[in-house]
Amino acid sequence: MESAANLGQERQLVAFSLNGEEFGVEITQVKEIIKHRNVTRLPHVETYIEGVTNLRGEVIPIICLRKRFGIPAQEVTQDTRIIIAEVDQSRIGFIVDAVTEVMRIAETNIEPPPSTVAGLKAHYLKGVGKIDDRLLILLDVDRILTSEEKIRLDRLEKAVASTED
Repeated sequence: MESAANLGQERQLVAFSLNGEEFGVEITQVKEIIKHRNVTRLPHVETYIEGVTNLRGEVIPIICLRKRFGIPAQEVTQDTRIIIAEVDQSRIGFIVDAVTEVMRIAETNIEPPPSTVAGLKAHYLKGVGKIDDRLLILLDVDRILTSEEKIRLDRLEKAVASTED
């Protein structure tokens, strides 16, 4: 039975594709979407961390979602985008194959996540949205990185920023 609080409520999402699957993140966590750009590689970091980029004076770590989720990397295309998201008061860029649309989805069309979807563990997921005959995997961007990874990225950001001063 639906709770009265959820009836008529909806979420606004930024939808993107990754390896042929459709994903969505809450628009409130997305600060901007940019075209793929030069990324400065960093030594001694996990393979899914592409490096950092300077966005209007702010050093932002860039994560390849394909690599993070164990999906083979692909060449950058003209559709490749970086979604700049707010994660624990930090901005992090996530490389995706393409951003497809901004959409609204009713809370009643969102199911809790199964244990795995598209090979991803439920840990990364907020749910699965049903839109007509499509399924949209809702990512929890706060859980894409572990606490230790967030701390390491924060240190890297500070180290890179201090070398630019």
